[in-house]
Amino acid sequence: MHSVMVCIPSFRSEDSAMEKGYTVFKIEVLMSGRQHTVEKRYSQFHTLHKMLKKIIKPPEIPSKHVRNWVPRVLEQRRQGLEQYLQTIIMENEVLPKIFLDFLNIRHFPSLPKTESCGKLSHQPVLLYLRDPYVLPSADGNEIYHLLPTSSSQPIYEFISPYRSTTD
Repeated sequence: MHSVMVCIPSFRSEDSAMEKGYTVFKIEVLMSGRQHTVEKRYSQFHTLHKMLKKIIKPPEIPSKHVRNWVPRVLEQRRQGLEQYLQTIIMENEVLPKIFLDFLNIRHFPSLPKTESCGKLSHQPVLLYLRDPYVLPSADGNEIYHLLPTSSSQPIYEFISPYRSTTD
Protein backbone atom coordinates (compact mmCIF):
# COMPACT_ATOMS: atom_id res chain seq x y z
CA MET A 1 0.00 0.00 0.00
CA HIS A 2 1.22 3.49 -0.81
CA SER A 3 1.91 6.08 1.84
CA VAL A 4 0.23 8.82 -0.23
CA MET A 5 -3.30 8.57 -1.63
CA VAL A 6 -5.12 11.24 -3.62
CA CYS A 7 -8.57 11.75 -5.06
CA ILE A 8 -10.41 14.64 -6.67
CA PRO A 9 -13.96 14.33 -5.36
CA SER A 10 -15.31 17.59 -6.77
CA PHE A 11 -14.79 20.78 -8.72
CA ARG A 12 -16.42 24.19 -8.84
CA SER A 13 -16.58 27.05 -11.29
CA GLU A 14 -15.26 30.46 -10.34
CA ASP A 15 -16.22 33.70 -12.00
CA SER A 16 -14.23 36.87 -11.65
CA ALA A 17 -14.67 40.40 -12.95
CA MET A 18 -10.90 40.52 -13.56
CA GLU A 19 -10.64 37.38 -15.71
CA LYS A 20 -12.87 34.91 -17.48
CA GLY A 21 -14.33 32.00 -15.49
CA TYR A 22 -12.27 28.99 -14.54
CA THR A 23 -12.66 25.68 -12.74
CA VAL A 24 -11.09 24.78 -9.40
CA PHE A 25 -10.50 21.10 -8.57
CA LYS A 26 -10.63 19.94 -4.96
CA ILE A 27 -7.82 17.43 -4.24
CA GLU A 28 -8.00 15.33 -1.09
CA VAL A 29 -4.60 14.07 0.06
CA LEU A 30 -4.26 11.25 2.59
CA MET A 31 -0.81 10.63 3.99
CA SER A 32 0.15 8.67 7.10
CA GLY A 33 -3.43 8.75 8.37
CA ARG A 34 -3.76 12.51 7.97
CA GLN A 35 -5.93 14.17 5.36
CA HIS A 36 -5.84 17.65 3.93
CA THR A 37 -7.40 19.39 0.95
CA VAL A 38 -5.75 21.37 -1.83
CA GLU A 39 -7.52 23.33 -4.55
CA LYS A 40 -5.88 23.71 -7.96
CA ARG A 41 -6.81 25.10 -11.34
CA TYR A 42 -6.13 23.14 -14.52
CA SER A 43 -3.36 25.61 -15.42
CA GLN A 44 -1.52 24.55 -12.23
CA PHE A 45 -1.79 20.89 -13.27
CA HIS A 46 -0.43 21.83 -16.68
CA THR A 47 2.53 23.68 -15.11
CA LEU A 48 3.23 20.67 -12.88
CA HIS A 49 3.14 18.40 -15.94
CA LYS A 50 5.71 20.53 -17.78
CA MET A 51 8.06 20.48 -14.77
CA LEU A 52 7.64 16.73 -14.23
CA LYS A 53 8.52 16.03 -17.88
CA LYS A 54 12.02 17.34 -17.12
CA ILE A 55 12.69 14.72 -14.42
CA ILE A 56 10.32 11.75 -14.95
CA LYS A 57 8.07 10.33 -17.64
CA PRO A 58 4.63 11.43 -16.41
CA PRO A 59 1.41 9.94 -17.74
CA GLU A 60 -0.70 11.80 -20.28
CA ILE A 61 -2.59 14.76 -18.88
CA PRO A 62 -6.15 15.52 -20.03
CA SER A 63 -6.37 17.97 -22.91
CA LYS A 64 -5.73 21.62 -22.12
CA HIS A 65 -8.48 22.82 -24.44
CA VAL A 66 -12.10 22.07 -23.67
CA ARG A 67 -14.71 23.03 -26.26
CA ASN A 68 -17.52 23.62 -23.83
CA TRP A 69 -17.80 23.92 -20.07
CA VAL A 70 -20.81 21.66 -19.54
CA PRO A 71 -20.76 19.58 -16.33
CA ARG A 72 -20.29 16.30 -18.21
CA VAL A 73 -17.10 17.55 -19.89
CA LEU A 74 -15.76 18.98 -16.61
CA GLU A 75 -16.50 15.66 -14.88
CA GLN A 76 -14.43 13.85 -17.50
CA ARG A 77 -11.58 16.31 -16.87
CA ARG A 78 -11.90 15.74 -13.09
CA GLN A 79 -11.65 11.98 -13.58
CA GLY A 80 -8.68 12.38 -15.92
CA LEU A 81 -6.80 14.63 -13.49
CA GLU A 82 -7.48 12.24 -10.61
CA GLN A 83 -6.14 9.34 -12.69
CA TYR A 84 -3.11 11.48 -13.63
CA LEU A 85 -2.16 12.08 -9.97
CA GLN A 86 -2.79 8.46 -8.96
CA THR A 87 -0.68 7.14 -11.84
CA ILE A 88 2.27 9.35 -10.85
CA ILE A 89 2.11 7.89 -7.34
CA MET A 90 1.79 4.31 -8.57
CA GLU A 91 4.50 4.42 -11.24
CA ASN A 92 7.27 6.23 -9.40
CA GLU A 93 9.40 4.67 -6.70
CA VAL A 94 10.48 8.17 -5.66
CA LEU A 95 7.97 11.02 -5.70
CA PRO A 96 9.60 14.23 -6.94
CA LYS A 97 9.70 17.19 -4.58
CA ILE A 98 7.74 19.36 -7.04
CA PHE A 99 4.94 16.78 -6.98
CA LEU A 100 4.90 16.76 -3.16
CA ASP A 101 4.92 20.57 -3.14
CA PHE A 102 1.98 20.60 -5.57
CA LEU A 103 0.02 18.50 -3.06
CA ASN A 104 1.15 20.78 -0.19
CA ILE A 105 3.03 17.99 1.53
CA ARG A 106 5.56 19.95 3.54
CA HIS A 107 6.98 17.29 5.83
CA PHE A 108 7.21 13.79 4.48
CA PRO A 109 8.36 11.03 6.83
CA SER A 110 11.16 8.77 5.79
CA LEU A 111 8.98 6.16 4.12
CA PRO A 112 9.03 4.52 0.71
CA LYS A 113 7.76 6.68 -2.14
CA THR A 114 9.60 9.81 -1.03
CA GLU A 115 12.55 11.61 -2.43
CA SER A 116 15.51 11.68 -0.07
CA CYS A 117 17.33 14.93 0.58
CA GLY A 118 20.69 13.44 -0.18
CA LYS A 119 22.76 10.55 1.06
CA LEU A 120 23.32 10.64 4.78
CA SER A 121 25.75 8.33 6.46
CA HIS A 122 25.01 7.44 10.03
CA GLN A 123 27.92 6.44 12.20
CA PRO A 124 27.92 5.71 15.91
CA VAL A 125 29.32 8.43 18.11
CA LEU A 126 30.06 6.08 21.00
CA LEU A 127 30.55 2.38 20.99
CA TYR A 128 30.08 0.32 24.17
CA LEU A 129 31.10 -3.28 24.50
CA ARG A 130 28.81 -3.57 27.49
CA ASP A 131 26.11 -1.41 29.08
CA PRO A 132 27.95 1.31 31.03
CA TYR A 133 24.83 2.21 32.97
CA VAL A 134 24.42 -1.15 34.64
CA LEU A 135 27.61 -3.21 34.61
CA PRO A 136 30.69 -2.51 36.74
CA SER A 137 34.04 -2.12 35.02
CA ALA A 138 36.37 -5.09 34.60
CA ASP A 139 38.18 -4.47 37.92
CA GLY A 140 34.89 -3.93 39.75
CA ASN A 141 35.94 -0.60 41.29
CA GLU A 142 34.08 1.80 39.05
CA ILE A 143 30.50 2.00 37.92
CA TYR A 144 28.53 4.37 35.73
CA HIS A 145 25.39 5.88 37.21
CA LEU A 146 22.50 7.41 35.34
CA LEU A 147 21.91 11.01 36.44
CA PRO A 148 19.03 13.43 35.88
CA THR A 149 19.71 15.37 32.73
CA SER A 150 19.30 18.91 31.63
CA SER A 151 20.75 20.74 28.70
CA SER A 152 23.93 21.48 30.69
CA GLN A 153 24.42 18.08 32.40
CA PRO A 154 25.80 14.86 30.93
CA ILE A 155 23.55 11.87 30.50
CA TYR A 156 25.74 9.80 32.80
CA GLU A 157 28.67 10.41 35.10
CA PHE A 158 31.66 8.27 36.00
CA ILE A 159 31.63 7.57 39.74
CA SER A 160 34.79 6.33 41.34
CA PRO A 161 34.62 4.57 44.69
CA TYR A 162 37.56 6.76 45.75
CA ARG A 163 35.68 10.06 45.66
CA SER A 164 32.65 11.24 47.50
CA THR A 165 29.38 11.49 45.53
CA THR A 166 28.57 14.70 47.44
CA ASP A 167 31.41 16.66 45.74
